[in-house]
Amino acid sequence: MVTSVGSSILTALGASSIDTASLVDQLATAAIATKTKTLTDRETANTAKVSDLGTAVSSISTFSSSLSSLISGGSLFTQPTSSNSSVVSVSALAGSRLSGLSSTIKVERIASAQTMTAAAVSSAASQVGLGTMELTVGGQTKTITITSANNSLAGLSQAIKDAGLGVSASIVTDSSGARLVVKGATGAANAFSLKVTSGTPGELDRFAYDPASYDPDAVTGLALQQQAQDAQLVVDGVTVNKATNSFSDVIPGVKINLQSAAPGTTVTIGSSQPVDAIKQAVSDFVAAYNEMKGTLGAMTGANGSLRSDAGIRALVTKLGAITSTHLTYATDGSPTTLAEIGVSTNRDGTLTLDSAKLSSVMASNPSAVEAMFNPGQRSDNPLIQVTNAVGSVKGGVYTVTNATPGGPGTTAQATLNGGYTLPLGTTGVQASFTSAAAGLAFDVLGPVGSATITIDLGLQGALDAIKTELTGSSGQLTASQTRLDNEKESITDEKDKLAARDTAYRAQLTAQYTRMQSALSAFSSTQSYLSQQIKLWTNDSSS
Repeated sequence: MVTSVGSSILTALGASSIDTASLVDQLATAAIATKTKTLTDRETANTAKVSDLGTAVSSISTFSSSLSSLISGGSLFTQPTSSNSSVVSVSALAGSRLSGLSSTIKVERIASAQTMTAAAVSSAASQVGLGTMELTVGGQTKTITITSANNSLAGLSQAIKDAGLGVSASIVTDSSGARLVVKGATGAANAFSLKVTSGTPGELDRFAYDPASYDPDAVTGLALQQQAQDAQLVVDGVTVNKATNSFSDVIPGVKINLQSAAPGTTVTIGSSQPVDAIKQAVSDFVAAYNEMKGTLGAMTGANGSLRSDAGIRALVTKLGAITSTHLTYATDGSPTTLAEIGVSTNRDGTLTLDSAKLSSVMASNPSAVEAMFNPGQRSDNPLIQVTNAVGSVKGGVYTVTNATPGGPGTTAQATLNGGYTLPLGTTGVQASFTSAAAGLAFDVLGPVGSATITIDLGLQGALDAIKTELTGSSGQLTASQTRLDNEKESITDEKDKLAARDTAYRAQLTAQYTRMQSALSAFSSTQSYLSQQIKLWTNDSSS
């Protein structure tokens, strides 16, 4: 390049005029060539690093999300079963441990809502009369006012709904006209009355109901179609009344939905453990892990763009310890790590599954393996009920002491791992935000001297913990991303400065060679004049 530029200069100087634009371009380009190549190489390397870092973060996120989807689908944890789902259907609550579940249920009656209907009127726009009514549900009463602004069946329906006592109202139109239908919530405690307190007789009282004076043979207001009643069922010989047909506080870990009443019919509640699905999940995990490890290995190998990146090294190191990480916190000697169920780490960092060992553990302790794939939380005392979302607390065993329930004018109190807790409503407490148990919350249902809460994060929780630690505001992967972003900005700044210097240098060269061109032109004129004079002198001498 230098030889070429030099030749161009010599050629230009030997000419009668200089190609200033070409000469300036060659000189300026040569001046920044090395720096331009350096910046281009740095920019290319930075782009590759940013891309690979994003791929690395995405790979562990995708890995964790895929596992989460598999778990949330319910295929990897024990599900409750019902011998007659047309009477009772059941499902598992998040974080429950249902191995060995065995109960019986008899549904004597299902919960129902009080339902009332009025005689038909011409249309929803028909006037109902001016005045006031009182809607009472339990111990709460609200006044319903009908004025000229809402004096219609539709206006009365809306006023009932707007009372905010959980009573709905709708209008059903049939061949007879428009009928007001009023319905409360299920359960005996949600029975309601609707009484007229002012108005013209024969108007609003067409839509009234007073259970004390109601006569089904002489209905003058709303007609009772269905009484409010509680569900009644017998669970393992114990009679239970519930206000709704769906509840989760009768059999631990099980949501029960009553479908129909069947007095005298016994429904057996059991459990089904997906042994084969869990074994396949362990195998799939090993295969997926090794694929992810290969992706990270290409980035950190001898020719990898991130071979010296601290964030990626930290990720690889933490993933390498996954087989020895406690996924559960069993206290009965059950396996709690992947290594204990047959998953081992090879010298190159990939995983290997000992299928025979896994089969042996699945035969002797399938619940322990199941727990590794399913985050859970539990208390060893029924008076301490964990209420935080599953997966929101760091895994471990936490000790509750000196727990007392709340009462009139007081809140529940408890000590957690020897430290204070914060009140949560009237019945609950939560760990302080700065403690190791941050996020843990539980209800205190009675006085408890000491209890233990166990939080099992499972495999997904362990992966999420790695991702959260490394991608948090002070995480090493975040630091790597920040460093690469800063480097990208620095390269852009240097390119801008180089471009500015190049522009200035080109302007300098252009001015310089423009002056030179002017000088050459002047020299050329002088040369021409002298040549003419010499020619004249020569001619004179010849004469």
